[in-house]
Amino acid sequence: MAPPAAWLTRNAVESLPEGELARRLEAAEREGRPLRVKLGIDPTAPDIHLGFTVVLQKLREFQDLGHTVVLIVGDYTARVGDPSGRSSTRPVLSAAEIDANARTYQEQAFTVLDSDRVEVRRNSEWLDMATDELFALARTTTVARMLERDDFARRYAARVPISILELLYPLLQGYDSVAVHADVELGGTDQTFNLLLGRDVQRAYGQPEQVILTMPILPGLDGSRKMSKSWDNYVGVAEAPAEIYGKTLSLPDEALAVWYELLLGEPVPDGAGPREAKRALARRLVERFAGYDAARAAEAAFDRVHVRHEIPEEVEEVPFTVIGEGAVHLPALLARAFGVSSSEARRLLSQGGVRIDGTPLGGEGLDVPGPTIDGRVLQLGKRRFARVHLEIEGAVRGREPA
Repeated sequence: MAPPAAWLTRNAVESLPEGELARRLEAAEREGRPLRVKLGIDPTAPDIHLGFTVVLQKLREFQDLGHTVVLIVGDYTARVGDPSGRSSTRPVLSAAEIDANARTYQEQAFTVLDSDRVEVRRNSEWLDMATDELFALARTTTVARMLERDDFARRYAARVPISILELLYPLLQGYDSVAVHADVELGGTDQTFNLLLGRDVQRAYGQPEQVILTMPILPGLDGSRKMSKSWDNYVGVAEAPAEIYGKTLSLPDEALAVWYELLLGEPVPDGAGPREAKRALARRLVERFAGYDAARAAEAAFDRVHVRHEIPEEVEEVPFTVIGEGAVHLPALLARAFGVSSSEARRLLSQGGVRIDGTPLGGEGLDVPGPTIDGRVLQLGKRRFARVHLEIEGAVRGREPA
């Protein structure tokens, strides 16, 4: 096996300062102590997505070499919103939303990490600080230094607003490194400025400066932008196996090689066409997060619906109330079953995107007789199904009213 530093940096983009990781690893071995390797994740959505697993897998490699992973759930920094790569201010999440999302992150991260060798912290432990402590942190850098960030510089030049809160975000992330005494911090290449600023903050607080290791960015399902919860182009590790499988098969061909490299650590199989390679990738990903049986079941379910064009074996039943023997208004039914708006429902109907038992519904008639739809399977797009169960107002199905 290659020396530890060479092994850890083999698929990283940058290790800064150059050569420092090797020196830090050698010093840790001499001193008989593990390095503290930090990663922060803001709970801005309920799922950790595949893009995060690229960095989580690198953390696992540090664990396997005996080092301590410090996973910081950014329940406090999520209130600010990381401006990295943004052209505008992020929407604000409520405290309840952040707390609900944070509760799912630890369990999902442990699909990659060894839970026995990880220290999980929330940065609200130290960032809910007194005003004089915040002022002291703010004094560690300058506005000019902040405007060295590419995204801030572009927004400033274009006269796009930058809030004071956004300028604080890199400082708060840097203080995380102070609070946990980080030796190494990991992140994507879009985090390079924040990680380097963390070194400045540590130096200002009299601590040794962390080594930073940046990992490549996984493109999202659109094949172009980075995988992001904000852009809804992601695959969540806790999603249903059928969703992980189906979403992976929707990946553009041009992104296939980088998904193989970053998620599996290997090239696309020789001689495999895009369809075959995607199916193999989808199986491997579902198997990683849900197990062998779930991967085979997800593939069989996909083939049933999308290859043989049959109805799924299990379909959620959706109740819908009508008055007497009245007609069913399809936009209202679609809203009830799938959460789409009335205008979106009308558009999908007009485009043939809605089916009943596999037969497309036209967009010209928005109302259908109840008996023609009761008990049948409603399909929206390629992967969303619901079995309609009509409930007659004022009566119970199968019995006379009391």
